[in-house]
Amino acid sequence: MFDSSLPPQRQRQLQKLLQRLGLPRDTEVDWSLLDLALTHPSFDAEANYDRLEFVGDAVVRMVVAEFLWENYPEAPVGEFSSLRSELVSDRTLAKIAENYSFDRYLLVSSSAVGDKTGYTRRMADAMEAVLASLYLSKRTLKLIRPWLDDHLMRLTKEIRADPARKNYKAALQEWTQAHYKALPEYRIQESRPIHGDPNRFTAEVWLHGHCLGKGQGRSIKAAEQAAAQEAFLAQQSR
Repeated sequence: MFDSSLPPQRQRQLQKLLQRLGLPRDTEVDWSLLDLALTHPSFDAEANYDRLEFVGDAVVRMVVAEFLWENYPEAPVGEFSSLRSELVSDRTLAKIAENYSFDRYLLVSSSAVGDKTGYTRRMADAMEAVLASLYLSKRTLKLIRPWLDDHLMRLTKEIRADPARKNYKAALQEWTQAHYKALPEYRIQESRPIHGDPNRFTAEVWLHGHCLGKGQGRSIKAAEQAAAQEAFLAQQSR
């Protein structure tokens, strides 16, 4: 049943999205929540996806954790953390949202649409909000796992086959927070001031006065990832 408070055209849009997700035509959801999940703050400053996105952040982590537990039961917890960090990243969530053309259903102001730099974040937020609306409709993951699992399986295989795609910086942060309730500190030096030099920057990652790892890269971000990788893998091998 549709929500009679929604315009007929909007109702048809939302039903089409559920069909894109592969859910049955007669799927019962909270249509008002799904509508809210696809309303950007620039379109409505009060009734928008902000609160749902907050819930969706927890939902997607639960989905990924459950998926990894079921499909990779022998993987160490360190690999779980690394894989989850990549699978719940804005970049990954935005790509999944793009696969279902979320931008066609997202109510957003013309000014926000013109902000190309915010596109990835906008799609990731909408993805989390939609997941929250589906979860809250049933208080289970049964409207999510049937279509999201295929993406998670494909992406997990890609990440495991190409370790360079793993977000070691995020994984290390999760590890330090879980074990020490603290964030790692990165110290950067420009060792070779030559643009494009693969070892231009050197990064060290520190925690509680101890250097956990060191790495180099052509950018600060790359150097930090290299340092985080060394630190993270060193901790997992202990």
